[in-house]
Amino acid sequence: MTGSFTLAYVPGVTPGKWARIWQERLPETSLTLVQVTAAEAARKVRAGEADAALLRLPGDREDLHAIPLYTETTVVVFPKDHEFAAADELSLEDLSEHVLWQPLDDTLEWDTQPGQAPVEKPETTADAIEIVAAGVGLLVVPQSLARLHHRKDLKYVPLSDAPESRVALAFPIRDENPELIEHMIGIVRGRTVNSTRGPAPEPAKKKPQQQRRGPAPQHRQKQPAKRAKPRRGR
Repeated sequence: MTGSFTLAYVPGVTPGKWARIWQERLPETSLTLVQVTAAEAARKVRAGEADAALLRLPGDREDLHAIPLYTETTVVVFPKDHEFAAADELSLEDLSEHVLWQPLDDTLEWDTQPGQAPVEKPETTADAIEIVAAGVGLLVVPQSLARLHHRKDLKYVPLSDAPESRVALAFPIRDENPELIEHMIGIVRGRTVNSTRGPAPEPAKKKPQQQRRGPAPQHRQKQPAKRAKPRRGR
């Protein structure tokens, strides 16, 4: 199969493994990976600038199908010398007296505002990380983002009762290239190459047949000569 496919992905999501599988199964179809911000991921797909996107739910899903792939652990980020430094896990109650930054690219869906409300919202998660590193407030994010922005002067631990973020594959409801989308769905869902909904495996090469030899000549054994019967007299 020839052609091309563009896959957008938000920060923290690592599509490298899926890209390698794509190259193994569809070597003649180029795959382009494009990192985008959380705010523009869905728009890129709707505008046709990407065939699909790996993004976080909940979020903008207008005119898009979204197939959830996995759920991320939610963590709280704080300085290493913070009072929480010895904690292995925290709860929202533990954070009630602290300022929690909520950047504009935050995808976590809160029922109520956790902790103390900040005076402003940072533009991005990277901006919020810088503020926390300066010793002002805390940040709650999916664990992959905490890893992406890891710093030696910061620490993060799981937040037990916080909302979770799901990573999903999103693509247009009216897709113009359903066959390639189906291939991508199969890859991110872990279908094998022999799956009925996955790409058809290449036919196995026939082994060259060995030339058949005729049966080995059989050596006839000599039969012992028959003795003549004696004649009876008249």
